[in-house]
Amino acid sequence: MPRGKYVNHKGRSRHFTSPEELEEERLKEQKKKKGGSDSDSAEEEEEDQESGGDEDGEEEEEESDDEDEKPKGVSGLIEIENPNRVTKKVSQKVERMSLEEGGSKPELTRREQEQIQKEKARRQYMKLHAEGKTKQAREDLARLAIIKQHRAEAAARREQEKKEKEEARKKASA
Repeated sequence: MPRGKYVNHKGRSRHFTSPEELEEERLKEQKKKKGGSDSDSAEEEEEDQESGGDEDGEEEEEESDDEDEKPKGVSGLIEIENPNRVTKKVSQKVERMSLEEGGSKPELTRREQEQIQKEKARRQYMKLHAEGKTKQAREDLARLAIIKQHRAEAAARREQEKKEKEEARKKASA
C-alpha cells in the first residue's frame, strides 16, 4: 500500500478489461434501463449473441439510438442561458418580413433605404467618371494632358540635344 494521499502508478502492471466483462456490464446496464420485468428477454439476447445471432444485435442498435436522443444530466431539466455569450445578430429582416407578409413588397428600414440609395449613387458616379463626365474626371484628364505635353516637350529637347552633340563630335573629329 502506498503511503500518503496520492497513488503513484509508475512501475505497476497494467490492467485490461476483457471484452466479455465489457459485454456483461453493457447487458446489466440495459437490464437496469429496461427494468426488471424484461429479464427473460435479456437472457435470450445473451444466448443469441453467444450463438452469433445478428438480428437481435440490429434491434439493440436501434434501441440505443432512441436512448441517445434523451438529454443527459441537468441540461434536460434546466435551460441554461449565458448572458455573456455574444450571438450574431440576424440581419435578414427583409426576408423574414417577406415570409410573414406572404409575398407583399417588404418595407425597408430607413437605414436600409439609405444604404441602397448610397450604393446606387456610387454606381452612377463611377459610370459617369469612367465616361469622363464628372468634374473630377475632367480635372484628371486635364492633368494627364498637361503631363503628356511636358513629356513630349522634354523628349523633343533631348532629341535636339543629341543631334547637337553628334554634330559637335563630327566637327571635332573632322
